[in-house]
Amino acid sequence: MIETIEFGKNYHWIILHADFLANDTTDYQTLGLDEETITYALDRYERAHTEYQTDTDTFTIIYNVLKRTKEENHYETIPITFIAKKQQLFTIHNDDNAYIIDLMKKYLAYNNQISVVKFLFVGLFLISESYFPYIEALDKKQEEVSRKLREKITKSDLLTLSDIATGMIYLVAATNQNTILLEQIKGQIIYKQFDKIEREQYVDSLIEAKQLSSMTQLNSEIIQQLYSTYDNILNNNLNDHMAVLTVLSIFLAISATVTGFFGMNVTLPIKNSPYAWLVIIGICLVLCLIYALILRIILWKK
Repeated sequence: MIETIEFGKNYHWIILHADFLANDTTDYQTLGLDEETITYALDRYERAHTEYQTDTDTFTIIYNVLKRTKEENHYETIPITFIAKKQQLFTIHNDDNAYIIDLMKKYLAYNNQISVVKFLFVGLFLISESYFPYIEALDKKQEEVSRKLREKITKSDLLTLSDIATGMIYLVAATNQNTILLEQIKGQIIYKQFDKIEREQYVDSLIEAKQLSSMTQLNSEIIQQLYSTYDNILNNNLNDHMAVLTVLSIFLAISATVTGFFGMNVTLPIKNSPYAWLVIIGICLVLCLIYALILRIILWKK
């Protein structure tokens, strides 16, 4: 499906669905798009990058967009392609990032008199802006899980925290790529062709991308620190439990050793005494007290 929207001074925004391009190879050729660009646009795992072809005056940007449905309990990103060519702006999208098209249509409804390049950077600005509600929701979820873990460490809460941490890694990588992409535009020839308004919109998009990248990086570091902290707490608890079991096993070994001597079929003192069992218990208790005193002295020195 191809949708064309006119704006500004006889500019055209051409919206293309990736599935349509994948099934029909003739239309993109009639639109003047090359096969290599379409191949990049149809790759769901394509990294964010930008390219300017001076011979055809084609400015291509592949940008990471948040996929709003979770994959394996965490968020991921998916690329969207913008191609600015003379008086046309092509946008190649799919079902997972179609909401960006809706955001751009809403903006264009109230700001129709803009250039192709400015509208392109407006789209990039809206993409960055669309991340923030989800980042904030993840931050609140992390705080909620952290409060639960402070009260009681459970496997389900640790798995939830792990899912959040995994998702943040994807978001950090994606937002960093977006920021690097925008910074690289300054070194391209097309940047010199931008007018004042277009450069201002470019700067706004870059600032928004940097803020998003910093926010995701900070949240990711906090979550990783929390996960590491609770992992250390679990290890310390395990060590404490093992220490208690070790002490108990030593006390039991003392009793087993003493009773073992008197259980041998040989002549021993107090063997025939009616109070022998009380004496044996007393010996075990005295030895346990001595051992406990030695442990106390050792721990006190530490």
